[in-house]
Amino acid sequence: MSTLEIKDLHVHVETKEGIKPILKGATLTVHSGETHAIMGPNGSGKSTLAYTLAGHPKYVVDSGEALLDGKDILKMTPDERAKAGLFLAMQYPVEIPGVSMTNFLRTAKTEIDGEAPGIRQWAKDLSAAMKRLKMDPKFASRSVNEGFSGGEKKKSEILQLLMLKPKLALLDETDSGLDVDAVKTVASGIKAYHNADNALIIITHNAKILEGLQVDYVHVLDDARIVRTGDGSLVNEIIEEGFTALKEDEAK
Repeated sequence: MSTLEIKDLHVHVETKEGIKPILKGATLTVHSGETHAIMGPNGSGKSTLAYTLAGHPKYVVDSGEALLDGKDILKMTPDERAKAGLFLAMQYPVEIPGVSMTNFLRTAKTEIDGEAPGIRQWAKDLSAAMKRLKMDPKFASRSVNEGFSGGEKKKSEILQLLMLKPKLALLDETDSGLDVDAVKTVASGIKAYHNADNALIIITHNAKILEGLQVDYVHVLDDARIVRTGDGSLVNEIIEEGFTALKEDEAK
């Protein structure tokens, strides 16, 4: 069982106009087996939280902690965080020319486990995961995300999730730019990954990707703060009333 504890996290970025606070005391606890959705309007700090946890140098931590199994990941390098079990599926996945999907995934798995997976079993598992995601087998030999469509890149991220099996997965706007069928396929891959030994944080500003998943907790970010937390039913409330109505309720 793993636990992520975010305690009073304050983060800023440096802009031409000066220092801009973009997280103002985020506090959150996520246990294995749970699915948490972080929702909110554009610019509310959702992606900031994900990239801060992953170690993006643009985001400067002013104070607070982020503990994964009791270890402060904020003191780790990005690769150390990945080895500790943290995974980020990016909203805009990058291309890595010259590195095949197969070699990329197997190398990453070797780094995480400390030993290379058996070739035959690895090939079998990779084939099964790609079939689940309705990916052409030829993508395994192509360079990572190079020439992929937006939907193919998102499936590539979920393929990494299935093969690397991290303790904690952060999915940043995984449903953006996907059609209805692709959302269902990606959701199927997420469900195949998720079990009692790992945890999910799904970051989104709409609810398409959440419809096929069991969401335990929903956190609404606004103005760089978590302004409301509820169970999965909060998703329906957001769909029906929007974020503005929730903000008005909080102000009463």
